[in-house]
Amino acid sequence: MSHRTLGLAIAATLATAVSTAALLSSPAQAQTSGDKERCYGISMAGKNDCASTGNNSCAGTAKMDYEKAAWKYVAKGTCASMQVQLKDGSKRMGSLEPVKG
Repeated sequence: MSHRTLGLAIAATLATAVSTAALLSSPAQAQTSGDKERCYGISMAGKNDCASTGNNSCAGTAKMDYEKAAWKYVAKGTCASMQVQLKDGSKRMGSLEPVKG
């Protein structure tokens, strides 16, 4: 086997390993496992897993803390008990649907 062929084989193996690791750690994988749920309105800026609508269409793009349409995966059954404190001092619970109002 030539050095070039060996190098290509190693590169292909590494690319496959990296791709597999990314898939296994992705939010989509968490959703399909059945032990996670989307919780809206609780993520910090840049820490959301995705969004339903608006200007933060996917992971890590929320511009402000606790955006109403941004969601984060949490352990199933815990979203409704999560509470965040907004900038104005008021508190809001997590929601299984985009927060209205």
